Amino acid sequence: MKTILNVIWLILSGIWLFLGYLLAGVLLCITIIGIPFGIAAFRIAVYALWPFGYTTVERHDAGAPSCIGNVLWLVLAGWWLALGHIVTGIALCITIIGIPFGIANFKMVPLSLLPLGREIVPTDAPFASR
Repeated sequence: MKTILNVIWLILSGIWLFLGYLLAGVLLCITIIGIPFGIAAFRIAVYALWPFGYTTVERHDAGAPSCIGNVLWLVLAGWWLALGHIVTGIALCITIIGIPFGIANFKMVPLSLLPLGREIVPTDAPFASR
């Protein structure tokens, strides 16, 4: 079932969100300071491409650098990407078939705002990283 959902997601919004995260990652990797943020953007891009069957969990070993990095991420790229998820989620919720995909978009908003200190894991093992 998750394969069917991922294919429909890819057609409806996944490819555009993937390209948005790739663009953000490339722009952030231009500077040496932005490379960790670019890597986070690339990691989320793959999650935005195939979100069903995966979830995010907090990394307990992430400390103050993740907090500071999240503030910088929010200013540099986070709110643009979150806005993309909100607009896409609203557009998908207009139709009955698109409602589950719109909800999936809204679930990705917190990750797009504060991605550092989180890890993407399969849903069958959400506590495997702990």
